[in-house]
Amino acid sequence: MDDRSAPSVDEPLLRRTLAAVGLPATGRFFPKGGWASRAWVGDEYVVRLSNGQARDAYGHEAEVVALLAGSDVPHARHIAHGAGPDGSWYVSERLPGRTLHDVWPHADVHTRHTIVESLGAALRALHRVPVPAQLTPPWLADALAGGSWPAYHPPVVSATLEQVEAARRSPGHDARLLGDVAVWIRERLPLFTADDPVLVHGDLHGSNVMVDHGRVTGLIDFAEALAQPADAELDTILRWCARAWEFPPTPCGRGLDASGLVEVPGWLRGAYPELFDREHLRTRLNFYDIYVELAIYAHHPDIEVRNMAHDRIARLLLGHNHLDGLTLLSATPDTASG
Repeated sequence: MDDRSAPSVDEPLLRRTLAAVGLPATGRFFPKGGWASRAWVGDEYVVRLSNGQARDAYGHEAEVVALLAGSDVPHARHIAHGAGPDGSWYVSERLPGRTLHDVWPHADVHTRHTIVESLGAALRALHRVPVPAQLTPPWLADALAGGSWPAYHPPVVSATLEQVEAARRSPGHDARLLGDVAVWIRERLPLFTADDPVLVHGDLHGSNVMVDHGRVTGLIDFAEALAQPADAELDTILRWCARAWEFPPTPCGRGLDASGLVEVPGWLRGAYPELFDREHLRTRLNFYDIYVELAIYAHHPDIEVRNMAHDRIARLLLGHNHLDGLTLLSATPDTASG
């Protein structure tokens, strides 16, 4: 990032937020967009202002970051958070480097491999952090209780059947399909009964990983972090690898080329093998996938998106989804049973 091209602190929203924190309104900040917030990246701090969709997302993030204190998880130190006339805000330290999304297209194969190895180490450290078993973002708790759905991931194993019932209450639903889904879920729920929940980031893709000189300097944006089985982390990661175009950094941006992410699952398995070495892994990943698609089918406001979720659910019941293209998984003995 070339700070000489960045604007001075002349944005009123930014100035008011810095004043609320007690930080001087000096220096240069680079504006950055996002899906759920506006951000300004300065020399020392990053200031984010929420769009208000997710209740207490920043309070939850601050709680999660506090859990990381003293751990080996690379992350941005929390400075302050609060709410004001402009909405909720969160201030953290600035991490060195740029997002993985920005770095990846220009990195050579060796650098990409090194980045993924570093990511594997960061994830292993994250999943070892002691976590309250019921840790759930407030906005997600609201959604599970019947409120609005600002996001459709991460998966919540215990709430999967609830999404079938929610879909049954939606107009024009496919009753036969949902009946088959309910049976499919009940048959596979026992796979999760012995799991110990760990701290899962829940939204790990290129825009939420900071990289500098071929290593991960921080995992960012813990607004969706929760306690779930460790391999639930793979749901978003592998979805990103297979359908990278669905993960642009901003609503008007472009995602990466999925062909450039083909090696990522294999590299990640080499760096963090225990994340993948689960019995019935493919079936478990399909279970996480059906949760996400059910939530979309039940709650998304766009009927065309709901129809796409319907078709993906139907394919998944036949054992097919975006994971088919990942050779690392398609070769496992569990594939046919998923």
